[in-house]
Amino acid sequence: MPTASPEAQAIRELAAAYERMTEQIGKVIVGQSTVVEQLLMAMFSRGHCLLVGVPGLAKTLLVSTVAKILHLSFKRIQFTPDLMPSDITGTDILQDDPETGRRKFTFLPGPLFANIILADEINRTPPKTQAALLEAMQEHHVTAGGHTYPLPEPFFVLATQNPIEQEGTYPLPEAQQDRFMFNIRVNYPNREEEIRIMKATTSTHKVELTPILDGSQIQELQRVVRQAVVADHVFAYAADLVRATRPKEPGVPKFIPELVAWGAGPRASQYLILGGKARAVLHGRLHVTTEDIKEVAYPVLRHRMMTTFNADAEGITTDQIIQRLIETIPTPTEEAAAKVRR
Repeated sequence: MPTASPEAQAIRELAAAYERMTEQIGKVIVGQSTVVEQLLMAMFSRGHCLLVGVPGLAKTLLVSTVAKILHLSFKRIQFTPDLMPSDITGTDILQDDPETGRRKFTFLPGPLFANIILADEINRTPPKTQAALLEAMQEHHVTAGGHTYPLPEPFFVLATQNPIEQEGTYPLPEAQQDRFMFNIRVNYPNREEEIRIMKATTSTHKVELTPILDGSQIQELQRVVRQAVVADHVFAYAADLVRATRPKEPGVPKFIPELVAWGAGPRASQYLILGGKARAVLHGRLHVTTEDIKEVAYPVLRHRMMTTFNADAEGITTDQIIQRLIETIPTPTEEAAAKVRR
């Protein structure tokens, strides 16, 4: 009997770990299976997430639960209007050196120095502090007093936003939202789920969680995700989908210039492929399909398109535009791509 390749074995291990993780999360979080899947896809792609939902939908509980089952350090930062960049990155403090008797500056790390950061209500803090967080997300280090300090690996930022309270907030500019791999919508539970939530949260029952993976295992599995195979026709479909969001691109569907003022950039194409790889691997597959791309199109594209006044006036959301794009853009097949190559 032929032995499985190391890549296939690693993918089986990650798929099995994913099943155990969803089982553990399900002990605490009722429903929200799509949110959980998208969150874990982003983490195994080394991406950051923006979770958008009204208060009380367990966004904070979900993130802390993920940190527990992944056996990672976790810090929650409550973003407020008076929060300064040094409050999250850390700062130099003056201390006495017992050996020399002199005073010297010593770096005191801020709460960013953890594996998983929950940036709670990121739109409540001024742009300067938002920028400090986004720089750390991009570079995986912070700079203070002319020195650079690396952040622990793996490093994930999961930011939350409340979509209904706009007074006293500083909405993230589109260019900064682009730094987040996924924009994940957290919706209300259905009736059955809401009853289960009431039963679970109004009793004395305590849930015991079992850690599944540690930091080094996660980094190894992140490398496995990158090894997933993507055929040329899947690359072509991801490119077609992203380019169709740009109103000035030749040959885009007629509804795009009417509804979209500004489309997605190249980072969207990269994240479609990475998200597709993560979804394939989490479901035990070594190759990415166009269906994987369609599934991750919503969290990848919804915050990378700016709608026009016409779309806003008609109440058309970016999700509805993405759905129309998926229905409109032809899905290429491997056979068609092979003919083009010949």
